[in-house]
Amino acid sequence: MENPHDMKISRRNLLKAGAASATAMGTAPLSAARAAGAGQRETATVTFHVNGKAHEMALDLRTTLLDALREHLRLTGTKKGCDHGQCGACTVLLEGRRVNACLTLAVMHDGQQITTIEGLGTPGALHPLQAAFVRHDGYQCGYCTPGQICSAVGMLDEAARGMPSHATASLSERPLLTPEEIRERMSGNICRCGAYANILDAIEEVAEGKA
Repeated sequence: MENPHDMKISRRNLLKAGAASATAMGTAPLSAARAAGAGQRETATVTFHVNGKAHEMALDLRTTLLDALREHLRLTGTKKGCDHGQCGACTVLLEGRRVNACLTLAVMHDGQQITTIEGLGTPGALHPLQAAFVRHDGYQCGYCTPGQICSAVGMLDEAARGMPSHATASLSERPLLTPEEIRERMSGNICRCGAYANILDAIEEVAEGKA
């Protein structure tokens, strides 16, 4: 048997052995914890009032509002675009204010009022903004349209209540919905078809009727 005092080990190999030992010790408890937690999902019962109708659901705590609407309630008018809050396709009205449904958890809104594109109008009785989008060809492929319209509804309400934007000239007077003001307020909604001019015309038409 070789005498331990005669064994030679380089500094490099010593460091490798130490790192391997530390990794093995660290990953074993972590793997065990993951295995123990696998398959265990915490849920909560949530009641939404969506488009005037109450819905009670048992949801995984990680479920976004967007997935609750699309996957559980089958309200697929609300679109999943970027899923990062950058395109606006998932915009809905939450307690009357526009939000990106992909960025908020469903369990955070128990008991609240939610309006999706399905709740704004019907084929026989379109919301004024829906009708204006049709007249001005503001929808094109239609994917971003639900978010655009919900956002525009919220934007018009914000302006009516005097909420300023970065483009608002006066903070003490009711904002004038100029093209620049509308563009600023709608800047969070992206149209890949580039129908911005038509969308602007549609919103301006409705805004003038509300002035």
